[in-house]
Amino acid sequence: MYQSNTTKLYSVYYCIRGLRSGNACNHSVQNRLSSRLLSKNLKIKIYRTIILPVLLYGCETWSLTLREERKLRVFENMVLRRIFGPRSDEVTGEWRILHNEELNDLYSSPNIVRVIKSRRMRWAGHVARMGEERGCIGYWWGSRRERDHWGDLGVDGWIILGWISRR
Repeated sequence: MYQSNTTKLYSVYYCIRGLRSGNACNHSVQNRLSSRLLSKNLKIKIYRTIILPVLLYGCETWSLTLREERKLRVFENMVLRRIFGPRSDEVTGEWRILHNEELNDLYSSPNIVRVIKSRRMRWAGHVARMGEERGCIGYWWGSRRERDHWGDLGVDGWIILGWISRR
């Protein structure tokens, strides 16, 4: 499938925006996630109900590169390390952070990249089942200079198009 550079830029922009929002959300609850008073199950519920929805808002339309997938996995591992805390090494008795494999074993849910891919497939199913009366909102073909090739973009479409053309 062909993707224009503009579409890739949008995807990167929204992925980075999601990471920033998720990081801000994580920062607001980080004291609760590292608290010893709350159970691990409650901390995981906080992660799933507060941080993940903010982070993954609109992820159905993202086309992730390997770099963005890595950033998302790093973010998820950072939150999970805060939830599960350090472990005492059996041999030396020293405290150490958990390795990625140990985090994956403790956190039984699929990783964040799998969640995004499954949401994207579910969204593609919705789009495939849309009727003809609910087609796309706006479209264009040909040169940008020839206005007769533009479909009905509406006000938001013209604002987005103006934003794209300034980039």
